[in-house]
Amino acid sequence: MARILVVMVAMMTLTNHAAAELPAPGQPLTDQQVTAFARLALEGIQCEYPNKPADVVTGELDAARSPREMHPVFYGCFDWHSSVHGHWMLVRLAKVYPQSSVVPKIRNLLDQQLTAEKIATEAAYFQLPYNHSFERMYGWAWALRLAAELHTWDDPQAVQWAENFRPLETKIVELTKGYLPRLTYPVRTGVHHDTAFALAQLLDYARIVGDAELEQQIMTFCRQKYLPDHDYPAAFEPSGEDFFSASLNEADLMRRVLGEREYTQWLAAFLPDFARPEGRTSNLLQPVAVPDVTDGKLVHLAGLNLSRAWTQQGIAAGLPANDQRREVLTTSIRAHTDAGLSYIFSGHYEGEHWLATFAIYLLSGTGLQTP
Repeated sequence: MARILVVMVAMMTLTNHAAAELPAPGQPLTDQQVTAFARLALEGIQCEYPNKPADVVTGELDAARSPREMHPVFYGCFDWHSSVHGHWMLVRLAKVYPQSSVVPKIRNLLDQQLTAEKIATEAAYFQLPYNHSFERMYGWAWALRLAAELHTWDDPQAVQWAENFRPLETKIVELTKGYLPRLTYPVRTGVHHDTAFALAQLLDYARIVGDAELEQQIMTFCRQKYLPDHDYPAAFEPSGEDFFSASLNEADLMRRVLGEREYTQWLAAFLPDFARPEGRTSNLLQPVAVPDVTDGKLVHLAGLNLSRAWTQQGIAAGLPANDQRREVLTTSIRAHTDAGLSYIFSGHYEGEHWLATFAIYLLSGTGLQTP
């Protein structure tokens, strides 16, 4: 028992030390830091319980099936979508840091997980009528972000994993194309169902893989539903359990849709505070504190800091180089990054099963690197 405690203390010291020295977004991670992040996903992906299923139970047979039986790939990390983006994070780390000492472990686990047989079961799950809306659209967005990451990795193993993943990828694209025409109003929320977050990921995917039909469908939706927006009530954010800013997600999406001049004008109308001196005290520019990292809902606020930082990165990238809002955003990005990263290695599964993904998305500039 004493030996176990010593090992646990040593691991916590390692990860806390790694977290304390994390660089700014865009700067490379050390091998120690890559390993610390990867460890959270390596452990979580294989952790079947505790588990929060979102499945529709249609009979006694469904009720008796374990998470691993229902979802042979994405059964861990507490819920399906967290497992999906945990897999994405491992792919991202292995691709960006191929020489890292943890990459052999990552490759070994991905090879066990992303098999044709297991992915076929995951895809078949969505064929059933009650499951057409399963994980719509947050889980779909991360699944296609994972697919896009595999598509752009020139590596023999990754090519095979991408091929294995294709049935699930194809099914989610099909569901998305069938859903958007029926979505009369975008979902605007600070949690999973936010439409703008999902569409940003799906638009990146469509451009990466060359799906012109999906790209055009998303572009049309955005111009119809988001382009008229103005004077967003930023003072109403955040809510108590947010891990997204609905307004910043929308602004990050629209810089993918509009050209620089049109985007600059649209943003001034949508978030006018950013262009005013008093706007520097806007709620959207102030990091938030997490009152309890052991509460699975309240710890969402740690993710809010990280997602605010990456959306603000995107917003700044969409503005002209001499736009005064870039300076305001740069200060906010640094503050939100520091605040968010301080909660990654808390030692509590409520946050550790997913927060590392948000951190790597931010630190690796994921959403900035797509067409």
